[in-house]
Amino acid sequence: MGSFDGKVVIVTGGAKGIGRGIVHGFAAEGADVAVADVDGPASATLARELAAQGRRVHAVVADVSKAADAQRIVAEAVAAFGGVDVLVNNAGIQPLRSYLNVVDLPEEDWDLIVGVNLKSQYLLSKYAIPEMRKRGGGVVINIASVQGLQSMPRVPAYAASKGGSLSLTRNMALDFARENIRVVAICPGTIDSDMVRTAARAEGGEIEAAVRRYGLSHPLGRIGQPADIANACLFLAGDRASFVTGEYLCVDGGYMAQGAWAGGAGAE
Repeated sequence: MGSFDGKVVIVTGGAKGIGRGIVHGFAAEGADVAVADVDGPASATLARELAAQGRRVHAVVADVSKAADAQRIVAEAVAAFGGVDVLVNNAGIQPLRSYLNVVDLPEEDWDLIVGVNLKSQYLLSKYAIPEMRKRGGGVVINIASVQGLQSMPRVPAYAASKGGSLSLTRNMALDFARENIRVVAICPGTIDSDMVRTAARAEGGEIEAAVRRYGLSHPLGRIGQPADIANACLFLAGDRASFVTGEYLCVDGGYMAQGAWAGGAGAE
């Protein structure tokens, strides 16, 4: 018996990186998981892998920044599994070309990043929360970032989207607390993922060396793994966090405890 048996979880950006780790975490605890991702082949591969382990996973190919797609993600989760109990708004991007200041950043890249990273959290919540009401409550977990608390050069849209995610979390927590719907956020530090390797490419030089340097900048001496974020999600979505709402949890290897980043780059 898993701690999430009978629960239905939606994970956006769930096919790779942090999202994939979150999907694996909930599936291992017995949840039925709807994986929403723009990468159809990666989503299908993940669903097949977990089905072979006896897990129930439904893949939805979608652009989470579009209202019609967000509504369809929720509708397909309900059709496949009967409802929604947990929404993990994990989808996030920071394209290599967008490592620019606000003067140089094209408007279309600002709109793309804010659309995927922040607007999607609004849209998925808009359509998932009514389904949670039908179940008597639920949990929304917004994956923000330490970049929403401090920042680094040349990531204006990403930093703004993650700061917005934290503010949205607080607001939604107040709006839905009396309906037994909790809203929380996680602020990852540097997590081993495609996004971190993109940040390393933006610096130039040898990617693996940059990733190792990111790890040394953390007090714990390593970068995190997707499973570290998955474990935080499992705690926050579970009954042991039943009195936690409107807050964020830094899963960052001690980054924020330093007061200022020693390494300066690579944080999710």
